[in-house]
Amino acid sequence: MNAVLEQLQSHRSIRKFTDQPLPQGLLEKLVAAAQGASSSNHVQAYSIIRISDRRNRALLKSLAGEQAYIEQAAEFLVFCADMKRNTEAAARTGIEPTMGMTEQLLVATIDTALVAQNLAIAAESEGLGIVYIGGVRNNPEAICELLKLPQNVYPVFGMCLGYPAHNPEVKPRLPLVTVLKQDYYDDQHDPVLIDQYDTEMERYYQARTGGNKTSNWSQSMAPMFSGKLRPHMREFLLKQGFELK
Repeated sequence: MNAVLEQLQSHRSIRKFTDQPLPQGLLEKLVAAAQGASSSNHVQAYSIIRISDRRNRALLKSLAGEQAYIEQAAEFLVFCADMKRNTEAAARTGIEPTMGMTEQLLVATIDTALVAQNLAIAAESEGLGIVYIGGVRNNPEAICELLKLPQNVYPVFGMCLGYPAHNPEVKPRLPLVTVLKQDYYDDQHDPVLIDQYDTEMERYYQARTGGNKTSNWSQSMAPMFSGKLRPHMREFLLKQGFELK
C-alpha cells in the first residue's frame, strides 16, 4: 500500500486539539492544494471563510450545536457554495444569467465538498487533524448574517483544523462489496453484510466508550429518517437564491 492509500484509510475525525497554532503560511498552502480539486466546467463555485475572530468563533459554536472544538481548534473554516462570483462573470459577457436552477445548487454543493475533502487530505498529510461541522446548517440564516454572505451563497459545513490532542481508532467502514457493484445495482447480499457490519460497529462503539455506548450503524441511521431533518433548509435555500427550478 502506498503512502496516499494508507493515509486515506487512516482518516479519523479529531475532536480534541492542542493549542499549537499552524505555522505561518501553512493554511494558505493547504487551500492552494485544495483548489486542485475537480470542478464541474471549472466553475470553482465555492468560498472558504477563515474564522479568526474569537467572538465569532464563540457565536458559531453556539449556532452550530455547542461543539467545543469549534473554539478549541487552531483554525475553523466555513465552506460555502458560491454562485455569486460565477453569475457576475457570466453577466460580464453580456447575457442575462438564468438563476435558481437545481443544477446550479448541485454543482456548487458538489464543488464545495470536493475542495473541502482535498483540503482535509492535504491537512492530514501535514500531521493535522480535522472534523467536519454539519451543524452550521442548524442556523444558516444567522450564520449568513454573521458572515455577511450575499445572495447565491450558502454555508454547507464547517471544518475544525489543528494538531490532534488524542488518537482515536479508525471507524470501520461499510463492507466494500456493499458500495462497489459490478455492471448493475445488486444488493441481494447486503442484508447479511449489513448485519455483520452492525455487529462490528457495536463492538467498535463499546471499545471506544469503555462499554458506555451500545449502538450500531443501522441504529445511527434512525435519526436521519425518523423525523424532518433541518426542515428549514428548503426555505432558506430559496431565500438565498437557490430556487430549485
